[in-house]
Amino acid sequence: MSDATDPAPAPGTPPRADCVADSAGGITFDIAVVDAAEPVLVLRRRGGSAGPAPSGGPGPGPVPGGAPDEARLPLTPAGAGHLRAVLPGTVQLAEGRWDAYLGDRAVEPGVRDLRALVDRVPDERDGVRARVPYPTADGRLAVRSWVRRPHAEAGDIVLGEGVCTVEGTLYGARCAAGAVAEARLGGTVHRVPAGGEGGAFAFTVPYDLLAEPPVTSEQLWELWLRPDAGAEPVRVARVLDDVWDRKNVFVYPAHRGEGYGAAPCYTADNDLCVRLTP
Repeated sequence: MSDATDPAPAPGTPPRADCVADSAGGITFDIAVVDAAEPVLVLRRRGGSAGPAPSGGPGPGPVPGGAPDEARLPLTPAGAGHLRAVLPGTVQLAEGRWDAYLGDRAVEPGVRDLRALVDRVPDERDGVRARVPYPTADGRLAVRSWVRRPHAEAGDIVLGEGVCTVEGTLYGARCAAGAVAEARLGGTVHRVPAGGEGGAFAFTVPYDLLAEPPVTSEQLWELWLRPDAGAEPVRVARVLDDVWDRKNVFVYPAHRGEGYGAAPCYTADNDLCVRLTP
């Protein structure tokens, strides 16, 4: 984070923010800027009514100080040429990608201290909220927000001969009799037994089960967990750390079956899938 000894930015310099994330879901933004027409940092959800670009994900939720798709965070002085804004963990932020603005200017990312997010164990009983500040591909600052209630956090993924076993922790629910994992592709659903004690869960997906009929094009099977026979399914994902996009970071070796290849993978939203290829 910046302090009063840091030099003030030169005139015309785009606003730039250092970020510190905490384990309770809060983020502190320390912004180097020459002037601010409005004394607020604005976060706008991409694809929402306040944002210009689509991103998908669940619908908006209420955000104090702004529209459902806009959070307005007051700025306070924080040293020579710097302003500070705080997003408390208690403020609701709908799931999605939130771009940071100062007036009509996009904020650039500075130093991001995400150490508090590593191996995070939330204390939310009904699910989880997770937020990670990150640099976009075009050099802007954004915040990735997840809101999952309940939530199945993927942990270790163990690769076997023709199978993958997924272990993890369930928040907001518990596995009971009749628990199953579901692999979904369009309207097709394959189920395998799931179990676990306390908040833990585990299940094994045989690739051959997914590879019938023959695989002629790439398939991305979504993995869900149904904690008991009468429960709604819960998407399996990994969001409780400092990685905002696992898709190209966590790459698993493929198993070669008869006429297909198979491997677990993550999407750009950190949801867990099994990818089949011819």
